[in-house]
Amino acid sequence: MRRLLLLVAVLVFVDTMLFAALTPLLPHFSDELDLSKTRAGALVAAYAAGALVGGLPGGFAAARLGARRAVVVGLTAMGLASVGFALAGGFWALFASRLLQGAGSAFTWAGAFGWLLAAAPRDKRGALIGSAMGAAIFGALFGPVVGAAAALAGRALIFCALAGLAAVLIVLTLRLGNSPPGELPSAAALLRAFRNRQFAGGLALMALPSLLFGILSVLGPLHLSSAGWGAAAIGAVWLVGAALEAVQAPLVGRLTDRRGRLLPVRVSLAAATVLSLGLAADGRPLVYVPLIVLAAMSYGVLFTPAFALIADGAEHVGLAQGMAFGFMNAAWAVGAMVGPAAGGAIAGATGDWIPFLLAAAVSACALVAVGSKHERAAVAVERVPTR
Repeated sequence: MRRLLLLVAVLVFVDTMLFAALTPLLPHFSDELDLSKTRAGALVAAYAAGALVGGLPGGFAAARLGARRAVVVGLTAMGLASVGFALAGGFWALFASRLLQGAGSAFTWAGAFGWLLAAAPRDKRGALIGSAMGAAIFGALFGPVVGAAAALAGRALIFCALAGLAAVLIVLTLRLGNSPPGELPSAAALLRAFRNRQFAGGLALMALPSLLFGILSVLGPLHLSSAGWGAAAIGAVWLVGAALEAVQAPLVGRLTDRRGRLLPVRVSLAAATVLSLGLAADGRPLVYVPLIVLAAMSYGVLFTPAFALIADGAEHVGLAQGMAFGFMNAAWAVGAMVGPAAGGAIAGATGDWIPFLLAAAVSACALVAVGSKHERAAVAVERVPTR
C-alpha cells in the first residue's frame, strides 16, 4: 500500500506541477505571441477543457481496461503534451498541448485513484486521499518554479526533460504490483450512482471549490495589482495559501475517517460563506490578503471529503472506482472552466463584489443542503458496512 500511495502521490504531483507551470510563462507568451486577454484566458482554460473532454473516457478506460493501463495512457499523453509544449511556436500549438495535457490528466487521475481506493481499507480512505491531495497541492506550489526554470534555461530543455520523466513513471507504473482488473461498466450501476446522494453530492462538492477557486484566482490578483502589488508579491500570497492547503489536506482526510465526511464540509462551507462576503467588501490589501489565504484554505477543504463521498457512493452502488473518478474529473473541469470565465465576465460588467457575493450565496446554499435531514440520513449509509 505504501508503494502504491507513493506512486499515486508522485503522479498527481507531476500532473499539478505541469498545470501550474504555465503561470510564470504566460506574460512571456503574451508578449512573444502578442496574445489578447481572451487568448491568454483560453490558454489557461485549455487544461480544464481537456480534463472535461477526457473525464468520461478516462473513467471508462480505468474501469474497462484496468487502472494501470489508464495511468499509462495518461502518462503517454502527458509526455507527448510536454514535447508539444516544448516545441510549440504559436498559440494553437500551445493550446493543443495544454488540451492534451488536461485530457491525459483525466486518465491518470481516474486510474491512479481507482487503483488506490480499490486497494485501500475503507476506514483509511480519507487519510489516503488526503495524503495524495497534499502531494497534488505541493505540485501546484512547485509548478511555477518549473515555469520560471523554463523561462531561464529554455522551454525546450525543461519540457523535453519532463517528457523523459513521464517515460520513467510509465516504467515504474508497469513494475508496481497488480492493479484492479478491468470490468465492463454497468449502465444500471451508473443510474444507481446518480440516484445515490453520496455520489451525486460528492460530484457537486468537487465542482464547487474548483468554481470558487476560479473566481478567486482571476479577481484576487487583479485587485492586488490595482493596489500596486507586483507579480512576486502576488505570487507569494498564493504560495502561502497553497502551502497551508498542502498541510491541511492530510489532516482533513484523517478527520473524515474519524468524524464522518460531512463535518469538515459544514465547517468549510460556513467559512467560505463568511470569507467570500469579506472579499466582496473589496478592502485594502492589509485586510484583503488574509482573506484570500483563508478563503483558499476553506475552499480547499472541500476536495478531500468530495473524493471520499464519490468513492463511498460508488462502492455502495457497485460502480467501478475508475469510472467514478472519471465523472469526478468532469465535475472538477466544469467548475474550473465556469468559475474564471463567469467570474471575470460578471466582474467586468458589474464590479468584483457581485461574483464574490454569488460565491457566498452558492456556499450558503450548499451548507443548507448539506445540513438537511435528507442529506444526513443519506450519509448515514457510510457507517453501514458494505458487501
